Amino acid sequence: MANASTESMPVTTDNGVAGSQDMFNRELETYRRIVGANLMFHQDVYHLLRDLLIEQAPASFRFLDVACGDASACAAMLRTMEIGNYVGIDLSAASLRLAAQELVALPCPVELRCCDFAQAMAKWSEPVDVIWIGMSLHHLPTAAKAKVMRNAHRALGGMGLFVIWEPALFEAEDRAAWLARFSLLRDKWSAVSDEEFASMERHMLLADFPETSQTWLRLGRDAGFSHAEDIFMMPNKMGRVFRYWN
Repeated sequence: MANASTESMPVTTDNGVAGSQDMFNRELETYRRIVGANLMFHQDVYHLLRDLLIEQAPASFRFLDVACGDASACAAMLRTMEIGNYVGIDLSAASLRLAAQELVALPCPVELRCCDFAQAMAKWSEPVDVIWIGMSLHHLPTAAKAKVMRNAHRALGGMGLFVIWEPALFEAEDRAAWLARFSLLRDKWSAVSDEEFASMERHMLLADFPETSQTWLRLGRDAGFSHAEDIFMMPNKMGRVFRYWN
């Protein structure tokens, strides 16, 4: 059994307002209910990711989990696989403390780093076979997305597998229409309260910048990947999984 190393994670103190932790706990509870009810199709996505790793990843593969959050879904998927190394990066120290608990059962060395993922990717220099980004790259503007994807290609050394799961617009759809489509899902999201759903809508309005499938594919090709493929659409059609490789 491997222990999650937090040596590279800065020591934090509880000197913020108590409400910040309360808010994190509330949001985490909401998120876990969403995952438990499979409202964002985590089960489908991580089953697909596992199949991709079995198909394309080398033995004892080195896995980089970008913006890993609490890493619960990855931990459940990876704990029975022949993984050689896991590194998770996230800006939230609170999430990484939870990730350390989730990842303790992985059969490999585990390292967690508290940092901005775009900055981390810009200077990444360690060998890696698989890079995974789940529902995080869309927070960046298009040019910054492109830069992260170029850095992912460089980090993989022209080899390996890059997989992302991100919100996606229909072709010719604008962001406002995509947000309106999410609002229409309210009746299907009975696992969350009206207040929680409204909070999600506010977050998406402020921080979510989806691209069309064709743009996501183009960004990967422009980053240097010779193969770019749209491999899964969420049943509610709000997002897709893409894989890139050479």
